[in-house]
Amino acid sequence: MTSPLRLRTLLVLGRVSNVPTVWSNCLAGWLLGGGGDWSRFALLCGGGTLLYVGGMYLNDAFDAEFDAQHRRERPIPSGAIEERTVWRIGIALLAAGLALLIPLGFQTAVLAILLCGCIVLYDAVHKLVTVSPVLMALCRIFLYLVAASAAITGITGIAVWSAVALGFYIMGLSYLARKEATGVVIQRWPQALLIVPVLLALVVNDGPYRQAALLLAALFALWTVRSLRAVWFQPRNVSWAVSGLLAGIVWVDLLAVADEPRVVGAAFIGLFLLAILFQRFVPAT
Repeated sequence: MTSPLRLRTLLVLGRVSNVPTVWSNCLAGWLLGGGGDWSRFALLCGGGTLLYVGGMYLNDAFDAEFDAQHRRERPIPSGAIEERTVWRIGIALLAAGLALLIPLGFQTAVLAILLCGCIVLYDAVHKLVTVSPVLMALCRIFLYLVAASAAITGITGIAVWSAVALGFYIMGLSYLARKEATGVVIQRWPQALLIVPVLLALVVNDGPYRQAALLLAALFALWTVRSLRAVWFQPRNVSWAVSGLLAGIVWVDLLAVADEPRVVGAAFIGLFLLAILFQRFVPAT
């Protein structure tokens, strides 16, 4: 039987508080691709979740040496779990994720393999190269495209543009997250990338959908400002800001489908609240 301490270690390694944002990405991509059979959506969410959690395990495995110097509270340097165990679990989760996604079709299978490769590449080099936020953005972009490709219509133009807008948001978030452990001076320009999803939503939603887009854009902006205040003023709390922005991924997804019925909006808001709730128990970063 898994002890509560052991279970918490596994949850922290997988950064499971961010899993609702994976489901949110899958739902937005799925809807932008035309939706379809919900059993396929269940496989999509399951596969996406396994790839995300597996990637987070490998992230800690690759970062074991760095964490031993800068983040000794992480599970591996603290002695809560052996490094080789983390490697094994991470690889197994990635394999299981691909096993769920590959049967969804050739295009989905190719994109899922590309997503998996991007995850591993990011984990391996993100502490070594300054462009690692671009790789993180590509991971989420590929997840969007995987979701859209598994839907009935497939990858549409708006699905691609929405994935790119999310990518800009992830880049801004990731540049900020890089400063969490190092204490380096925080630059302002990456924060401007966070507003790109708003710009896209205002461009593509006109007529009867413009009002809904404006409302959602305002709510998104309020949450983003609330999160960034933690790095605008002293004492800075980068971790708190990044956690808020991670939960804000759900708002980005909701902006992408602003023209969907209200029940869809309620589902996204539920995922946002779930992400906030999970963060009370498991750190998002």
